[in-house]
Amino acid sequence: MIEKGRFWCMSLTLLGATVGFHFLPHGRDINLSRPLATLPLSFGAWHGVDAPFEDRVVKALAVDDYLSRVYRGEDGAPIGLYIAYYKSQRTNEAIHSPQNCLPGSGWQPVSAGRLGLKTPTGGSAMVNQYVVQKGLQRQMVLYWYQSHGRIIASEYQAKIAMVVDAIHLHRTDSALVRINAPITGTEADDRTVQFAAVVLEKLDGLIPK
Repeated sequence: MIEKGRFWCMSLTLLGATVGFHFLPHGRDINLSRPLATLPLSFGAWHGVDAPFEDRVVKALAVDDYLSRVYRGEDGAPIGLYIAYYKSQRTNEAIHSPQNCLPGSGWQPVSAGRLGLKTPTGGSAMVNQYVVQKGLQRQMVLYWYQSHGRIIASEYQAKIAMVVDAIHLHRTDSALVRINAPITGTEADDRTVQFAAVVLEKLDGLIPK
């Protein structure tokens, strides 16, 4: 009964934030300090190659800037990195939740939770941790929303923060950061978490605060 009440509470909160957002002015466009493509292709033990999307996919996402890469460490196992940046969000030009995109591409959720990543300031930020499966393949997916110096895991909190910022800051700029890697054992999973912490450090100063 409590879980059902929590579900409806979150659903109503998200609906309210979405409706409110529709009628709010979306403020000025906030540009990145430099393009996402300037994120290093190599850092630490990881070396990346760009994996750009087709034009039709970019158009559907309606992003203002994005980065899609595959990094490999010393063991050669791939880690995918996707960053989408919106300099302002509107009704039809807003962040697409991985919870919707992953099933749409054939990946089904197996488990969901949160984990803490070390931030550049020495603190900890909670991000989403998903395990998804397609056939016999399993992947760990980490993702979060990043804007105005905040790291937010919850889609509901991200929506509410966007509405509040639209009112008080006249800004709705935000970024989605998603990392995915095949699950091949505990050591590989730890490596994915370590990679995510490094990405968070590299994005400090790039995503507008």
